[in-house]
Amino acid sequence: MAPTRSTGSLTDKAGNGVKFLGGSILAGVLVAGMALPAVGAFGLTAKDTADSFDNIPDDFKQPTLSQASMIYDAKGGLIAKVYDRDRTILTADQMAPVMRQAQVDIEDARFYEHGAVDLKGVLRAITKNAESGTTAQGASTLTQQYVKNVFVEQAGDDQAAFLEATKKSLGRKIQELKYAIKLEEDLSKDQILTNYLNITFYGHQAYGVEAAANRYFSKSAKDLTVPEAAMLAGLVQNPTAYDPIAHPQAAQTRRNTVINKLLEYKHITPEQAKAALDAPLGIKYSEPQNGCITADQGMGFFCDYVRHVVKQDPAFGATTADRQKLWSQGGLKINTTIDPDKQKAMYNAVTKKVYVTDPVSSAGTMIEPGTGKILAMAQTRPYGLDTSKNQTVLNLNVGASMGGGNGFSPGSTFKPIVAAAALESGVPISQEYPSPYSMEYPRMTTCEGTTHDPQTLTNESTSEHGPYSLQIAMQKSVNTYFIQLEQQVGLCPVKQMTDKLGLGTLANGSKIQQVASMTLGTQEVSPLQMATAYAAFAARGLYCSPVAITSVTNGEGKQLGVPGANCTQAMSQTTADGINTLLLGVTEKGTGSALGLDDGRQIAGKTGTTDNRYAAWFTGYTPNLATSVWLGGVGGNVSMRNMRIGGHSFSAVYGSDGPGPIWQMAMNDALDGSPVTSFQKVDIPQPSQPSSPPGDTPSAPSGDNATQTSNTTPNTGNPGNTGNPGNTGNPGNTNLPGWPTGGATNGGISLPPGVIGGNTGKPGRH
Repeated sequence: MAPTRSTGSLTDKAGNGVKFLGGSILAGVLVAGMALPAVGAFGLTAKDTADSFDNIPDDFKQPTLSQASMIYDAKGGLIAKVYDRDRTILTADQMAPVMRQAQVDIEDARFYEHGAVDLKGVLRAITKNAESGTTAQGASTLTQQYVKNVFVEQAGDDQAAFLEATKKSLGRKIQELKYAIKLEEDLSKDQILTNYLNITFYGHQAYGVEAAANRYFSKSAKDLTVPEAAMLAGLVQNPTAYDPIAHPQAAQTRRNTVINKLLEYKHITPEQAKAALDAPLGIKYSEPQNGCITADQGMGFFCDYVRHVVKQDPAFGATTADRQKLWSQGGLKINTTIDPDKQKAMYNAVTKKVYVTDPVSSAGTMIEPGTGKILAMAQTRPYGLDTSKNQTVLNLNVGASMGGGNGFSPGSTFKPIVAAAALESGVPISQEYPSPYSMEYPRMTTCEGTTHDPQTLTNESTSEHGPYSLQIAMQKSVNTYFIQLEQQVGLCPVKQMTDKLGLGTLANGSKIQQVASMTLGTQEVSPLQMATAYAAFAARGLYCSPVAITSVTNGEGKQLGVPGANCTQAMSQTTADGINTLLLGVTEKGTGSALGLDDGRQIAGKTGTTDNRYAAWFTGYTPNLATSVWLGGVGGNVSMRNMRIGGHSFSAVYGSDGPGPIWQMAMNDALDGSPVTSFQKVDIPQPSQPSSPPGDTPSAPSGDNATQTSNTTPNTGNPGNTGNPGNTGNPGNTNLPGWPTGGATNGGISLPPGVIGGNTGKPGRH
């Protein structure tokens, strides 16, 4: 213990004053640069005065401290560490004893001897400051410092609250002292010290001794050596001035001061002190690893999706404020559905088949049928804010509310949805229609009445004209067939099927519109939605909403409830088996016939290409894995004609040759070594007459692009600058009466021009 220097009459007067002040618990003196209530100044204990104070909040006894949350993949690997405060709460036995002792010796050597106020410390501060004419010497005990730290922690990022918590005023000092006195009654000294070491800031975004040990020495607090513990203990007084990275000499000098204190109070031997003083700082610095940007294998976007789930799903709190508090408070252990092997397969495919510098990008999601588990979520562009490196935080796999854009028109990948509605409504799977090359949209029934859009559409090729059966029309993706099918069924059953398959709400958050072009996929959705919908086909009609989280444990080790998949039977098993049989035909004889997997297992799927090649899709599946891949401009305004993608030249991109090979590569890797399973198929009666005109073969990538025409020749105009999603130039006027212009798509969705995934002034995408 440092000796107290005698100053004659000043000390005598202070001693006499203590007796006088001891009778008034809220009287104080403003000395040593602080307002000091005299409670306890004459050795009064907490018990002597506690009855005069109200109980203090429980947060001061066991504060709910903000700490880091960990997000893990399905195999237990760390995806990312996220936090508002980088902190890990420890118990006393998880801290090196020398760390605890060093902090006491340098901050409050008589901590275990005095109450909430240290009389000798106060007198020493009065004397020192009187002699020097400054307020350099303080007298706050470790308990008082802890109370102030709790106020600062509660302030969080609120600047006004922070200034209030750190304000030097008589009222603030009285409140801090009141809380300190009550804490000394309710908690043991060891408990207070443990709380202090967990809350204190050590610089470089490190809160608490565990984060500090990891930041500066890349180890746990329980493994700290004498010189390491001394350096950390010395930081608390001024983390900036004693920063070992910016000011190593000052840090070493301060460390040595702490080592000498440990020796002075006989907590280490002279030999230990000499060895510690001779040791270098030994910094092994670990950069702060905060947030989804640190995730590997493109998992940053999935990590961000998890954040949105926690902050939006009622499973994590009844109100937005409750959920935000849970996320900010941290300490969560979040186990997710992401399969690291399948994630690697998806990430490799979207980054090797499409380059980050290409004018277009790709995104893909994998879903487990029957559970809704998101197994992979990846895209070409890396997660981040550096646009010079083509980084983005826009998740192209999801809708706007979950960190994505407004989605993309799925084109002909939407036709199986209409087919499912038709089969559920009793239309036979062998249904035939004339399916002319061109036709006007007929009048159709809706849930509310009827609708009529008197525009003309065509098939992809003039050779495509019926009659066609459903099986052949699906293989060839014949537009006019599906318009006639949609007319017979009506738009209401189609809308009802979209609701059952998670497509009733579009990527931009609006409801899907009952319009004739529904079957052509003109309204924007996300790859996650398409993969989840097709997973229902694979699961024989069982639709499960997508889930990303399997379990969550909070900072106290308590299991929290997580969102469920809410699986429901969206259609009969017979209907689903029928769709699977139809889509098997697409990959065996139709537009997806070149996309077979290396092991020859059965796959089902559908290609899709939109007007002007603004987007191309392939969504396909096996009985145990569904994957949707999108390819296109991030702003939905890049026409994929005459361009190079992934080092290959394309005169025009189709679903079969653009996203199809990406899907194929990802699925080959994802399913490698997994059991081969087969679909339950249905028998489809063959049509009584030929379904294809003579000489028409399914080999060409035909029919996955919807085309509209009119009696007026359209003016293609100037496609504008496709390199800037916010400025699409003038795409021209198609002069088609009745087709929406300006801020609406063919699906009738009004979106502001320039919005990612929204309308760019084009007459519509199919």
